[in-house]
Amino acid sequence: MIDLYTAATPNGWKASVTLEEMALPYEVIALDLMSGAQKKPDFLAINPNGRIPAIVDRDEGNFPVFESGAIMVYLAEKTGQLLPTDVKGRSTVMQWLMFQMGGVGPMMGQANVFFRYMPEKIQTAIDRYQNESKRLLTVLNDRLETHEYLAGDYSIADIANWCWARTHAWSGIDITDLPHLQRWLDQIRSREAVERGVRVPGDLDPATILAAAKTMVQR
Repeated sequence: MIDLYTAATPNGWKASVTLEEMALPYEVIALDLMSGAQKKPDFLAINPNGRIPAIVDRDEGNFPVFESGAIMVYLAEKTGQLLPTDVKGRSTVMQWLMFQMGGVGPMMGQANVFFRYMPEKIQTAIDRYQNESKRLLTVLNDRLETHEYLAGDYSIADIANWCWARTHAWSGIDITDLPHLQRWLDQIRSREAVERGVRVPGDLDPATILAAAKTMVQR
């Protein structure tokens, strides 16, 4: 059994969708980010960085894993799913996973901060992060023009990038000119495990998400 500490964010969905796709039994511990639960000592003992998601693998002596990408790789290696074992195949998946972690996530996250959450609207910052996010989504679109999935077969790289790319409108990014990205978004959205995963830890209305995000910015 795996304990999943999470909240309704793209990084949180990366973990829950992966668990659902792998049909692993897990228990959800939803953290109230508005109350600062992720900064309390019991959670910091699992993730010293005080961020969600994190897991504890009870079957491995209560082994903790933090950082969403590390969680995905750990689960893939544990189950032998969604990550090739050959050197080139594994590397291709890891490259696109790192693309999300080093680019798509941070840039869209900053776009969210300046476009949605900051009380003072700094247009140069909004433009900078929205433009870079659009550029990165265009890279995905170009890859998907000649590939059904990012790295051969459906993999953790698709899950990671999808969980962020699906929120493009929240970042203020128009993708109507990216047809291959749209096709891929719809294709992955249709998977039952994905649908279940993005409902963890529960459906939240936009006002609740915005209030939580503003609290995080103030911290």
